Amino acid sequence: MSRPVRIGVQLQPQHAPEYGLIRDAVRRAEDIGVDIVFNWDHFYPLYGDPEGAHFESWTMLGAIAEQTDRVELGALVTGGGYRNPDLLADMARTVDHISGGRLILGIGAGWFQKDYDQYGYEFGTPGKRLALLKEYMARITDRLAKLNPQPVRDIPILIGGGGEQKTLRLVAQYADIWHSFADLEVLQRKSGILADHCAEVGTDPAGIEKSVSWPGAAEAPAFVAAGATLFTVGVGGPDYDLSTVAEAIAWRDSFNPESVVGIS
Repeated sequence: MSRPVRIGVQLQPQHAPEYGLIRDAVRRAEDIGVDIVFNWDHFYPLYGDPEGAHFESWTMLGAIAEQTDRVELGALVTGGGYRNPDLLADMARTVDHISGGRLILGIGAGWFQKDYDQYGYEFGTPGKRLALLKEYMARITDRLAKLNPQPVRDIPILIGGGGEQKTLRLVAQYADIWHSFADLEVLQRKSGILADHCAEVGTDPAGIEKSVSWPGAAEAPAFVAAGATLFTVGVGGPDYDLSTVAEAIAWRDSFNPESVVGIS
């Protein structure tokens, strides 16, 4: 294992009629020891009442950055076509500064048609959305290099998705983290495809962290053996029950090797 296992929580900004419920969940998540607090970038709930309460992702990330001290934070994931990419890069740089260098820029091609239809974006085809993401990734990285002041750190880019020819190619070109929605068997197969893309573009696949949804303590070691080291538990409002997150953290702490101070 080249890197330690990390645990994230995705605090889904749905079904919370007051933002204070999310603020409290962020506080509790940092207190119990999560490594990353994610939200998601949608405009309507994905489950439960489709017209239920919902908050916007990036405005919230600025608040989370100001509220927290230790955790990394980001969207899992930003809808690629929802914002001008140069503006998104500037937003990311700003939140990175607010947080003192803790932002992860998560992005994907987008898929939830209701978001597009209700907010006036062109939904198009999967191919067109992926082509747009390809264009946007080049513009985001170019804009990040031009901003003054520069980000606090080289902002890690997380790309979510599993398309074998286009998405994984973008992962190889741009990503520090790949979030896969696949099961174990598919993750293993697509990791090989990602390695092939990395060879073609000249990047080291070992430098890309593999991220998956939390499969449970019994299944997690097999995912680690397949290369995954970032596990995220999704939690929805209004209660934001973190009991499964606490179980994942306990497993993480039992699984990661203990550091021994003073011995190299």
